[in-house]
Amino acid sequence: MINFAHKISTKMTEKYTKIKQIYEGKAKKLYTLKNYPELLLQEFKDDATAFNALKKGTILNKGTINCELTTFIFKYLGKRGVKTHFVKQISPNEMVIKRLKIILIEVVVRNVAAGSLLKKTTLEEGQILAKPIVEFYYKDDSLGDPMISDSHALAMKIATEKDMKTLRQMAEKINKILKPFFLKRKLRLVDFKLEFGKDKKGNIMLGDEITPDTCRLWDSGTNKKLDKDRFRFDLGGVNEAYAEVRKRITGKA
Repeated sequence: MINFAHKISTKMTEKYTKIKQIYEGKAKKLYTLKNYPELLLQEFKDDATAFNALKKGTILNKGTINCELTTFIFKYLGKRGVKTHFVKQISPNEMVIKRLKIILIEVVVRNVAAGSLLKKTTLEEGQILAKPIVEFYYKDDSLGDPMISDSHALAMKIATEKDMKTLRQMAEKINKILKPFFLKRKLRLVDFKLEFGKDKKGNIMLGDEITPDTCRLWDSGTNKKLDKDRFRFDLGGVNEAYAEVRKRITGKA
């Protein structure tokens, strides 16, 4: 069975031939593809960073785990009416995606008080929010990805009023879908980051990834952290946490 799967993966990889690397971020690389100008190949890395890349390391099999999780979750969202850039997974840590013009705004949805929210409010860690909070952050490492309002986005001309409304609506819809999705797998979706882009027709769709890198996921029974916070704060068991999330969602050990 393993050899058969490998043969399928190899054939699919041969169909999509990488030409040139056009981007390398903290967790992924992007390549153009021969004969597919409207598509890109997205490769997931094992590299891990935190605190705006001030802390760096490696998480065993993170690239493969995050690729599989994003594939599974994006397919799930797609069947429920959420447009995404996902096309096909072609190897353990590579997928083909639609080429998008990324909107320079990270959208964060919060269901439970944690992380930076604790520094900005009187809320205590673990406190369930009466209503989900949607926040916007400007994607600029040199500025530390600062939190912005709709007015800031309009002033900087990085999005229109219609764009901002769509981003908020899509984020809220994704949250409503994913909260029960994770809870069914005994995972609490504390908060998560989303990135969006536009295709050549101007349609806004979900990009990037949804993984323990971009989500805070706690065990719904014990509140044990099963995400990148284990790496950020040296909690130990980082590899095991990612593997556990993968097992609960995809069924793969």
